[in-house]
Amino acid sequence: MPQGTIKKLITDKGFGFIDVGPDKDLFFPSSSVEGTTYNELREGQRVTFNEARGQKGPCAENVQVADE
Repeated sequence: MPQGTIKKLITDKGFGFIDVGPDKDLFFPSSSVEGTTYNELREGQRVTFNEARGQKGPCAENVQVADE
């Protein structure tokens, strides 16, 4: 699974962005978080995910905290 770092969490709206490399961030909604809750995620945390195509472009699904 690809890995990235949580770049920004918009907690009042229930979504965030994962930094996946140079000049590329992926949107993810709170409903895509698995194995933990959205509220337990922190900016800078490493996560794994699957890249998918959402209504507005690329997004992340199956977002999980990466094993350290």
